[in-house]
Amino acid sequence: MALKIDTFDNRTGGSGYYKAVSHPAAAGAAANLVARLDAADGIAIYDPFGYAEGFAAFHPLDGADIRGVYVQDVAKIGETVLGCRTQPVTDLAGADAAIVFVTAFDAEKPIDHIRHLVPPGCDVVSLDALRLPPDMLTNAKRYLDPMNFATNFAFFRDDGDSHTRLVTANYWARYGAPHIRLWLRLFDGDGAVLADWTEDVSGDGHSIVIDSAELRDRFGLGDFAGQLFIHAVGATGHDAVKYALDTYGASSDALSCTHDANAWPADLYAGLPAPRDGEDVVLWVQNSHPCTIPAGEIGLKIMGNGLAATIDGDVGPYATVPVRVRDVLPDAAWPQQIEISAGKHFVRPRYEITTASGDRRIAHPNVERVDLKPDPGIAEIGNLMGKGYILPAPILPADIWTSIALPTPMSSCQIELPVALIAIDAEGREAGRVALGRLPRDHTRAIDPAAEIDAARSLAGGYGHMELIYDFADGGDADGWLHALFRYENRATGNAAETSFGAHIFNTVLTYRNEPQSYTGQAPGLSTRLFLRLGGDMGTETGSGPLETMCHLIYPASTPWHGTSKTDIGLHDSSGAEIATTRLAIPCGGSRFWRYSDMFDAATRIRAGNRAYIIVRDTTCRLFGYHGLVHSDGGFSLDHMFGF
Repeated sequence: MALKIDTFDNRTGGSGYYKAVSHPAAAGAAANLVARLDAADGIAIYDPFGYAEGFAAFHPLDGADIRGVYVQDVAKIGETVLGCRTQPVTDLAGADAAIVFVTAFDAEKPIDHIRHLVPPGCDVVSLDALRLPPDMLTNAKRYLDPMNFATNFAFFRDDGDSHTRLVTANYWARYGAPHIRLWLRLFDGDGAVLADWTEDVSGDGHSIVIDSAELRDRFGLGDFAGQLFIHAVGATGHDAVKYALDTYGASSDALSCTHDANAWPADLYAGLPAPRDGEDVVLWVQNSHPCTIPAGEIGLKIMGNGLAATIDGDVGPYATVPVRVRDVLPDAAWPQQIEISAGKHFVRPRYEITTASGDRRIAHPNVERVDLKPDPGIAEIGNLMGKGYILPAPILPADIWTSIALPTPMSSCQIELPVALIAIDAEGREAGRVALGRLPRDHTRAIDPAAEIDAARSLAGGYGHMELIYDFADGGDADGWLHALFRYENRATGNAAETSFGAHIFNTVLTYRNEPQSYTGQAPGLSTRLFLRLGGDMGTETGSGPLETMCHLIYPASTPWHGTSKTDIGLHDSSGAEIATTRLAIPCGGSRFWRYSDMFDAATRIRAGNRAYIIVRDTTCRLFGYHGLVHSDGGFSLDHMFGF
């Protein structure tokens, strides 16, 4: 059973109410409020905004004697809320209750409206009992302002052999935020609090680096595998905390990188790969809430096949539990895909793959949409919007790496995927394509462009990219939520990395359903601002030496756009100051694969310092990027970049 609360709407964005009632810093106050309600000789609930069931989802009222639920909207009278048939609030005067619980924040006005209806001797309480301290609020006048809850979770582990590092920058300053402070809480695997602290990261572009090895030393911690909660206080422009998360250790076997956690829980996630022979795949279930996930609430199933097998055992508040896929689905095998029934209990999770040789890598599934239906318009816009939706990914230099694509159903309405894969060289010339037909939901079709397209074996420049696009030659339905998993493997060492993402319409002035997307404002988004974290001193703590950074920038175009990009690669030091800039010209439809040391000489890199980063900026076109780290012994990581 999914939690009865709205967390995210694709039209209006994230729910401030959801974040307010589930915030870790509010959990203690919520427990005190529930204890008071449980002890009362009857309570009446006034639910003017429909928040009562959402509150009870996280803070159960099973022990409270609820003697009536009252509503303001006439259309809501007679509905069932918390087991009670709702009544008009004008009947509140006859309630037999010791407490009236008003399920609203900023409740002074709603309480004033009904004060004359409160039975004599009744106390009145509200959700304002859960309010965060004033110094944690950006907008004290409107508590549920999304900017009061610029938050996210991150998988965070330090076991002596493997460390995690979160990297981002103060991008809120460019939207006018004068001061940014991070409120941070580290949980262990049982959900217990290991540490609370704050960090001032004010200053335009201030580098943000949070390293598990440093926290371990600072707070005197032992091994832990849990999660980090991040709240950016003072945020403007973005109510999500975006970051890159690296894992690293003394050898390259632990090296991987992954993306931010997407901040809002979902009913379903998909794109979890089944294990290959000799592999172990672990899904890290990290409870994002102050309530226990009961046994049997989380399920896994092979995509398109049968019923979900549920996970035994409770997951406590804010706890982290590793779930071994083979224990739940013993017959699942790559390239099958696994669907996760999450019930809105956790934000986008992480999974970890361990190979027979001990190589470990971490990646994430994606949100499987439940609100979509087939859209005939996608097939009809082809003449106007060329390729339309494009999902681009690197074809890395074939003498070092293999590059594999696995289309992944990512909405509950996707019974089939009518798609084709195109291989394109660095200059934007098509090397060939594979028509995949109408892939069924349970397909196991993984594509290696270099093996299936002759010309892709020796792309001009040694590398290029692939594009997954819709192909309606044989008919079929599409909904615009086209995803794939991309897997890369070092031919010599066997080290691997993988990443997954979804399609967008790129670089056309025409718009369709808010595409091409914009970082802020309305479509079309025809500019680029991507964040590239750098290896810097990562690894020096363990004696493995600094890691090289690689980047693959792709210039996809649904219709012909500017002949070449005007892409500035800006190097910034830890304070956000720009140290140097160089320019790339990427052909329309092409790509560029490069390393940090290719762009800036040693003296410039030294001047930038260890916690430097790069902003990829282009005002003429929208680029899509992938970043990774490279170890001297052949280990590497790869994931898609984020923008702001």
